[in-house]
Amino acid sequence: MTLAGGLVAIGGLLALGPAALAPSRVRHLSSLIYGGVFLICVLMTGWALQRLFAGAPPEALTLPLGLPWLGAHFRIDALSGFFLAIVDFGAAAASFYALGYGRHEKAPGRVLPFFPPFVAAMNLVVLADDAYVFLLSWELMSLASWALVMAHHREGDNVRAGYVYILMATLGTFALLLAFGLLGGADGDLGFGALRGHPPSAAVAGAVLALALIGAGSKAGLTPLHIWLPLAHPAAPSHVSALMSGVMTKVAIYGFLRIVFDLLGPAAWWWGAPMMAAGAATAVVGVLFALLHNDLKRVLAYSTIENIGVIFVALGLALAFETNGQGTAAALAMTAALFHILNHSLFKSLLFFGSGAVLTATDERDMGRLGGLLNLMPLSGLFMLVGAGAISALPPLNGFASEWLIFQAILLSPSLPSWTLKLEIPAVGALLALAAALAGACFVRLFGISFLGRPRGEAARAAKEVDRFMLAAMGVLAVLCLVAGILPGYVIDALSPIVHLLVGARMAPQTDLGWLAIAPVAESRSSYDGMLVFLFIASSALLAAAIIHRLASDATRVAPAWDCGFPDSNPAAQYTPESFAQPIRRVFGGFVFRSREKVDMPAPGDLRPARFDLSIQDLVWDIVYRPVTRGVQLGADRLNRLQFLTIRQYLSLVFAALVFLLLALAIWT
Repeated sequence: MTLAGGLVAIGGLLALGPAALAPSRVRHLSSLIYGGVFLICVLMTGWALQRLFAGAPPEALTLPLGLPWLGAHFRIDALSGFFLAIVDFGAAAASFYALGYGRHEKAPGRVLPFFPPFVAAMNLVVLADDAYVFLLSWELMSLASWALVMAHHREGDNVRAGYVYILMATLGTFALLLAFGLLGGADGDLGFGALRGHPPSAAVAGAVLALALIGAGSKAGLTPLHIWLPLAHPAAPSHVSALMSGVMTKVAIYGFLRIVFDLLGPAAWWWGAPMMAAGAATAVVGVLFALLHNDLKRVLAYSTIENIGVIFVALGLALAFETNGQGTAAALAMTAALFHILNHSLFKSLLFFGSGAVLTATDERDMGRLGGLLNLMPLSGLFMLVGAGAISALPPLNGFASEWLIFQAILLSPSLPSWTLKLEIPAVGALLALAAALAGACFVRLFGISFLGRPRGEAARAAKEVDRFMLAAMGVLAVLCLVAGILPGYVIDALSPIVHLLVGARMAPQTDLGWLAIAPVAESRSSYDGMLVFLFIASSALLAAAIIHRLASDATRVAPAWDCGFPDSNPAAQYTPESFAQPIRRVFGGFVFRSREKVDMPAPGDLRPARFDLSIQDLVWDIVYRPVTRGVQLGADRLNRLQFLTIRQYLSLVFAALVFLLLALAIWT
């Protein structure tokens, strides 16, 4: 398939949106729409993978659309092909999952018309080859996803979530608009080819970097621009949440990579420092908030913030090494970043699918009301366990392989000549290690409270396994998490063309090593063999099971779980999500969350129940956004006087604005 065929397929996705407005009496409309999206995305995924594995040269196409003097430019190269595969595979998995989940959707008429355009917009962002098409597609992606967030607008704080999301999306688009404006300069040529040929000055390049961090970082979830993400992702239907968290955030990272590593020209040595600082802060803040929340989908949303931070740390490392002439180390860091982008799209989609299965079976998202689901939903529980292990970076799953590569790159930092980077990178590494440990605790809490123990409510007791479409989608992603973890060498070699495009170097071929091992720097220095780890774990488990069954009594014994001496234990006596997170909250709550605990313990003889109240504040709201909100309100009150001017005053104001703009244009040129 050619680029023209890919654009025709995207046009098919756009056409499915209006088709979803057919009368509700049309039978199986939901299955028809999701099935159509699934087939188109499978075709697009195959095309993207075929180009990547065949090493096809870039292909460009210009259509007579858009601005009259510009047209609409599209292009696919190694970088866009990789992200195109991520977008369409994630969308295909979400569409297949929705064939089952959509039957339980409360408001399908609010979801179906916007789901295909959302997928189409993400494809167009990746294929855009000029700033106009890029920003237009970016806005379509934002608006379609906002409509999906607002699908259940009558539930909880979903209206507030949509409002905050659209404001942050507007801020991000405005920042990207300014970034492309600075890149285009006075000539105003917005084609990516022209922008590559005319790199800006050092001062302008620094401003573009800052704007790209704001524009793409706000969509990806970088701190302190993350506030919309834990509100919007849980508000959307679960298959849309998987797309937003597992795929849309990767489109944002693609935009950052395209601007900073491709269009901006040669980088300065200090560019990696703010990226690593923002990434490390994002990783720690995200996982700490994930540990404190009880809403299953909100925990996963905050975990996405943590993983975005990990990816930006790796990107900052790649820039630091590249600008100091250390190509091998830069290739290692960039490979780790791209590998983790792929991994996060897999296990985060799997986890959101699992949360959708729990929501379908119990109509509950509060972990405090779940429990015991592993016995009632064994396959969903198994797949959630795989996703939890992968996101916790446990071997032999894929999350471990990519995070291990990032730490290998961090260990190469002493060879950098800059003392700023030499001091910053070990601190960033320590924060990443802290985030990795807390992520393990977070998902032990999530899986243990939700799936183990005894049911804490009637909804959990009545849960049943979900349908085969949802299970199949989760099963495929779980298998891929395992395959990418035990065969990381093949993934690393497949990423080599993209890494070479971005940093001008690549890692040594990894599949040439014996026993499917990988050695990112040198075999004598460090190596990892996912297959051997997997075989050791599997054989140890099978051997232990065989020994137990061989030596234990043949009689089948059924007995209740050990109850600490209380034969009639109450499920309410189990660990709660709050009690599990209490040690972490006590350590970090004073200066990260401003957590406040209030205990009302009745006196002896008082029959009132005891009461425990916990309040948690996001300091970003208090320090950054609340003052901005007040400032905007104050400015609006002042500007409100403009609507009461006379005609003469209005004409004078317009004349002054015209003179100012002409003066600015004269100075600029």
